[in-house]
Amino acid sequence: MKKFNVKKFFVYFFLVIGALIMIFPFYWMIINSLKTAQDMTLYPPSWTPSNWFNFENYKVAFEKAPFALYFLNSIIVTISCLIITTFTTIMGAFAFSRLKFKGRDLIFSLLLGLMMVPFEMLVITNYMTVAKIGIIDTLFVLILPFTSSIFYTYILRNFFLSIPDSLYYSARIDGASNWKYLWRIMVPIAKPSLVTITILNAITCWNSFYWTLLVINSDAKRTLPYGLYAFMTEGGSDMKLMMAAATITIVPMIILFLFARKYIVNGVARGGLKG
Repeated sequence: MKKFNVKKFFVYFFLVIGALIMIFPFYWMIINSLKTAQDMTLYPPSWTPSNWFNFENYKVAFEKAPFALYFLNSIIVTISCLIITTFTTIMGAFAFSRLKFKGRDLIFSLLLGLMMVPFEMLVITNYMTVAKIGIIDTLFVLILPFTSSIFYTYILRNFFLSIPDSLYYSARIDGASNWKYLWRIMVPIAKPSLVTITILNAITCWNSFYWTLLVINSDAKRTLPYGLYAFMTEGGSDMKLMMAAATITIVPMIILFLFARKYIVNGVARGGLKG
């Protein structure tokens, strides 16, 4: 008979408790999206809907707001951010890991310091900038502030630093330029970190709300998170419809995270080993 391991028991116990705490908001959102108006008025609140197959709220949500348009806008913004951010991240990571220029480490340290500045402190400056450019209330204004990331550059730079210098010098001796070495050798090797960066960036762009709230005025340019405002009125919000709309909004990211969580953990861990 195996000896009871008290330490392992408490480790798993607290992990289970933590998992339940993390899952509960999603469970509460889903069951509220399935409730009827009568279920929502119950006190104390019901932990389960009266009908688990009540999808009327989802039907009404699609009729009340143009979710197909919001979904298309979110797709355009997310894909554009992914392409541009991935490119700038690769360029920045290569420059700070392989190219030798004066003040390289100092510049990178200063850029890392910007990670401590919350986005909310930059909102006014960013807003004034895009207002002067004249791109308020366009999809481009949702893309421009998120075309680079110090955090993603940090992860990829550390991965590039883990690649032996001998591989770089061998490629250079064989006549490969920095550009060819980057795209033919370093990028394929760094695929795990690039997958992590892409997934994290997709989640960030998809869930962006605060910046969208400030710079988008017309319904035609709204994305899915901002589209939830369609269910808020002066008299309050229709909670069951809002929960149905919120479920529609986050389901793609939940599916993405479930399939890619292993890559996220491995990529961040490998990217933070050296630097």
